[in-house]
Amino acid sequence: MAADLSPRARAAEPAGPRLRRASAATGPATALLATVLALAGCGGPPAADPALPGTAPPPAGAEATISGIDALFLAMMEAHTEQTLEIVGLGLDRVTDERIRTLISAVRATETDELATMRRWLRDAGPSAAAAAARHDHSGHSDAAAGLARLRAAPPADADRVLLDVLSRHQRTAADLARAQVAAGTSERVRDLARRIDRSRTAEVELMAGLG
Repeated sequence: MAADLSPRARAAEPAGPRLRRASAATGPATALLATVLALAGCGGPPAADPALPGTAPPPAGAEATISGIDALFLAMMEAHTEQTLEIVGLGLDRVTDERIRTLISAVRATETDELATMRRWLRDAGPSAAAAAARHDHSGHSDAAAGLARLRAAPPADADRVLLDVLSRHQRTAADLARAQVAAGTSERVRDLARRIDRSRTAEVELMAGLG
């Protein structure tokens, strides 16, 4: 018999199995998120998260509640978006193809807005969420630094190609992380952001494949 994947059953299921299912479906980046969440103590139901004790009554609006999983995703995506803005900022100084310039200008505008939203949600969630998230918001910095180094070192004739490769890899990781949040998150507001990130980054990767 097929597993019951109704919204009620999914909501009742502990986050750990949902993360493992997402990991199997979306690959290494999602597996990394699952591992990070487990190390953060976020593998069980959100109410058991020691970083975000559930003793206080929830706010009047359920969507104002940010669990440990949600906060960790927001912090990881905040860091990832900051890296994206570094990549596209450098790319705007280096690329010569106007189609690529138009694309990365749009990426910068979109992700600047998303970054402001994520920072606001983390701030509004309070110090417990910020502290839980801050333990892991460095994820992926080394890969982004390597990509930036490649882009800086690329000869002018290769700058367009290197930018497309670096940014495509970076945005695929963002889509993987977003899909993991859709599978494991508890805040519908954060999950909706993750869905939009998944769609936009996937579309960007497809566009870049056509520009290469």
